[in-house]
Amino acid sequence: MRPSRILMTTDAVGGVWQYSLDLAQELAAAGTPVLLVGLGPEPTPPQREAVAALSGVELVWLNEPLDWLVEDETALDPLAPRLDHLAERHAVDLLHLNTPSQAVGLQTARRVVIASHSCVVTWWQAMRSEPLPAEWEWQRRRNLAGFRRADAVLAPSRSHAEALLEAYGTIAGLAVVPNAVRPVPVSAADKEPFVLAAGRWWDEGKNAALLDAAAAGCRWPLLMAGGLGGPNGQMVTPLHAQTAGVLSAFETRALMARASIFVAPSLYEPFGLAPLEAALAGCALVVTDIPIFHEIWDDAAVFVDPHDPEELRQVLDRLAEEPAERRELARLAAARASEFSLARQVGALSRIYADVLSNGGRTPAAAEL
Repeated sequence: MRPSRILMTTDAVGGVWQYSLDLAQELAAAGTPVLLVGLGPEPTPPQREAVAALSGVELVWLNEPLDWLVEDETALDPLAPRLDHLAERHAVDLLHLNTPSQAVGLQTARRVVIASHSCVVTWWQAMRSEPLPAEWEWQRRRNLAGFRRADAVLAPSRSHAEALLEAYGTIAGLAVVPNAVRPVPVSAADKEPFVLAAGRWWDEGKNAALLDAAAAGCRWPLLMAGGLGGPNGQMVTPLHAQTAGVLSAFETRALMARASIFVAPSLYEPFGLAPLEAALAGCALVVTDIPIFHEIWDDAAVFVDPHDPEELRQVLDRLAEEPAERRELARLAAARASEFSLARQVGALSRIYADVLSNGGRTPAAAEL
């Protein structure tokens, strides 16, 4: 059973934006229109233009905050009635919410699928060796309530699913549906002698410090694309790496098509769309030695200690001097990345959508862990 229309939440701050746009475009092309409902900081004009260009996709932006940008959880309470109203007004039969807390308080009888792309609780588990601060406990409680409200829960990787189970305990209907990105044509002849990294560098989990330290004395320039300042006043100021600032998705992919090497330095990463995009753009990958990157890249990337900038610098210098190794790594990465296709992602999601619509959710077909 295919949904006739889906309400899908999104935000313009991180990877959820591209995830939701690519997914909405594919669903609409297959005959299921999508109402994108945006929360948090407003999208840029190019982001709005990207949605306007999609057939069968409509964008509504609500003046409601993201859960990780509030200190008082009552600021989130007005969202559920607004989602209920939009679901009724636009005659959707399924809600795909890209943050668990967004399901709390929903009164609609429509089916609800939740995707957990990241959360402060699993972030804290990965980044700290101490219990979650008391002032953040409401985040755990609210996310858990969201999981319990859902008919199915999606994680983008087995690594993140395991982190969710460790953080929240049993989650009924938990399924792993890997992310995907839309490939772009590239030419190896266009590759240039520089190293690229892309991310929200104000987020400590993206590990900007490793890149900046490794850039000192690196044979090739190391370029960091992405925001240096965050919505809560976070800020990083690289001293050695070059910076490109906040770029559009098109501009970032154009840089990836030119870069010879792409580095993913994360300490915390539920999936990592940027290295997937870079692999499809023909880059050799250097990634940190964390579970998610082993799950996805295994023997298709070079792994480095996320706390050792000297090791990273040495690896980058070696690859700069070894074009044959770079080309082989790029070939392996592209082959691996091709397995994470939008067709595969949409197929898996469509089966889960059909399950929750036909059977009320939480069925064996939801790939419960």
